[in-house]
Amino acid sequence: MDHFQYKNGVYHAEDVALPKLAAEVGTPFYCYSTATLTRHYKVFSGHFSGMDAKVCYAVKANSNLGVLNTLAKLGSGADVVSEGEIRLALAAGIKPSDIVFSGVGKTASEMAYALEKNIFQFNVESEPELELLNEVALSKDAKARIAVRVNPDVDPRTHAKISTGQKESKFGIPMNDAMEVYRYASALRGIEVQGVSVHIGSQLTNLEPFAQAFARVRAFVGELCSEGFIIKTLDLGGGLGIPYGQEEPPMPDMYAEIAKREMQDLGCTLLFEPGRVLVGNAGILVSKVIYIKKSNGRTFVIVDAAMNDLLRPTLYGAYHDIVPVVAPVGNAATELVDVVGPVCETGDIFAEQRLLKVPAAGDLVAFRSAGAYGAVMSGTYNARPLIAEVMVNGAKSAIVRPRQSYEELVGRDKIPGWN
Repeated sequence: MDHFQYKNGVYHAEDVALPKLAAEVGTPFYCYSTATLTRHYKVFSGHFSGMDAKVCYAVKANSNLGVLNTLAKLGSGADVVSEGEIRLALAAGIKPSDIVFSGVGKTASEMAYALEKNIFQFNVESEPELELLNEVALSKDAKARIAVRVNPDVDPRTHAKISTGQKESKFGIPMNDAMEVYRYASALRGIEVQGVSVHIGSQLTNLEPFAQAFARVRAFVGELCSEGFIIKTLDLGGGLGIPYGQEEPPMPDMYAEIAKREMQDLGCTLLFEPGRVLVGNAGILVSKVIYIKKSNGRTFVIVDAAMNDLLRPTLYGAYHDIVPVVAPVGNAATELVDVVGPVCETGDIFAEQRLLKVPAAGDLVAFRSAGAYGAVMSGTYNARPLIAEVMVNGAKSAIVRPRQSYEELVGRDKIPGWN
């Protein structure tokens, strides 16, 4: 459920009419719903109430400070993958004791910053990373609290580019090798072993891969305990999918039941790192139609948003529902159209041969379920400025990232002095 709906034929974000927002901030722009964020967080976290559990939102899904601050006020921690994301989480009001640092390529300077801030846990993904973290911790007279991210070799049945739990993936340490890594870690003076971590992928729409991974991790925790390790935390990652089109992902309560069944009697603090499931349906991308082009039997709806604003369709072939901001009246023509952007790339396509009511130039359209991996993956290709991001809360709206000006865009670069 989300809080984007038609009222008297006009699409609204909560109680704010989108044409009004478009007139104020221009197009294209992202719009996030506070009510949807709040509801999704409470639904997800509510299934673990009464348990020793911590929700650490995956900042990479949407790192806007307005979004992060909303989740922080609800009690969320943060799963981060860079120093920049640590800084954003702290700026949004998330406590260091609620921050988990994941990622395969942490640098020494990032480790040092995280240790200075005394974050809750590092999820270590390789022996070289473990050795470097130990060196950095010793140089600071500190101890790094860690979990080793294990790779359970489970097929998550998702897109290959967001699959992270199979043996050929760059992520994690194979379970067959993980015990030796734990033994090695326990001998390092700058390391404090406290947990186990696992994350098998993103946009999972089937519970069976979770069940397989959790069962394998449970068995491995048993092996660790039999060797004398005290496992305090169990980080189960994220990955629960959302319905972009025809998908029917399981609800959070069904996911929670599997986690509880496998893990609740282990005596560990359970960490969860939801990202997309919290923010995906809490955001939309609003764009204006520039032209309707007829060519060689095809109809192209050319909009002012492009692949640099929303990369997922180009990168993954991802589906986003596209709806008119003002509902058509009468018998508007419906036909197969290609919805495309103005970027000079053949791949700048949002929807190919999609059955839609054909809009007119100047009409507004909304790309639904754009709150995750939308603005965070945007860029300035074709010298297109980064677009505005807006949050609504009831009848109120606020710009939470201003549109980049051409002066800011051009001013980023410097002409070398020898010219």
